[in-house]
Amino acid sequence: MTQLIDAEPGQRAADGPRRRFRAPGGADRVFRLVLRAAGLGVLVMMATVGSFLLTRGADAISKSGWDFLTTQEWEPDSLNFGIASVLIGTLLIASVALVVAFPLALGVALYISEYAPRRLKRFLTSLVDLMAAVPSVVYGLFGSTYLQWKGVDVPRWLSIQFGWVPFLHVDGANPDDPLATDSAYVTSTFWAGLIVGFMVMPFICSVMREAFTTAPQGEREGAYALGATRWGMIRSVVLPFGRSGMIGGTMLGLGRALGETIAVAMIIAPVFVIQTQILGSGGNSVSALIASRWGAASPFGLSALMAAGLALFLLTLVVNFAASAVIARSRSGQGSE
Repeated sequence: MTQLIDAEPGQRAADGPRRRFRAPGGADRVFRLVLRAAGLGVLVMMATVGSFLLTRGADAISKSGWDFLTTQEWEPDSLNFGIASVLIGTLLIASVALVVAFPLALGVALYISEYAPRRLKRFLTSLVDLMAAVPSVVYGLFGSTYLQWKGVDVPRWLSIQFGWVPFLHVDGANPDDPLATDSAYVTSTFWAGLIVGFMVMPFICSVMREAFTTAPQGEREGAYALGATRWGMIRSVVLPFGRSGMIGGTMLGLGRALGETIAVAMIIAPVFVIQTQILGSGGNSVSALIASRWGAASPFGLSALMAAGLALFLLTLVVNFAASAVIARSRSGQGSE
């Protein structure tokens, strides 16, 4: 925040003009203190949450040890519990959500920032922001009561056409049987991830849209002057300048997807076994486990749920730190042609 002042005319050093530095004023000093306090407050809050979860979950962690990470069942009262199945389920749901949300967010963000007329741009921006404000229970109701039953042909078609892929195969489903029920294709990881993808798409889209608008006008006009089409300009200027925003928005959406609770709990049929077949019925997540077992849990069961929450908290931190490292290596504008 130190202010830089040019030297008087005629005062030149051998390597260029002299510079004099002036100590920051009172307003700058207050602003610096406020920023430092805000940053320290965030660190203190994170440390407090982590310490709380660690303290409350220490009893369960001490009883289970490393088996907490490898056990699939969840029976804390009989000391047979772990997060292996729910942790894998959490990652699968978040992965499906990103596969759905990323292309939608990228396409909408590019259309709003580069193609849409001004009036339509304002409307679409407000509409995307409104989608982000819709409560998760509304998405959960939509998915559990309508979408997964009306759209059951989608997972059935995927399992028929790509059933040779292990995670797209559905055990116990016979698509050639006209009397077979659709229950094998609902309450699955696929539907939970699809709904979560719709939920996180507005967040990813907003970050991408703001990043794309930072591409300098001079670079855009230069690309057009060299004969580039609009898509050529986007590919050579807008996307490179918005790369860090794309990565940051995607990681923000991933963190949101990892912790989604209500919508997943309303859609998915909880099973405590590693379910890698995303189209088949059954699955689970850490947040949905905590929400569904919290009210009826024993004191030791609450400690186990706290330990599961600590694992989710650490996973989210790892994702955010990895995103920060990737963004640091991919600053906006790097790689532009």
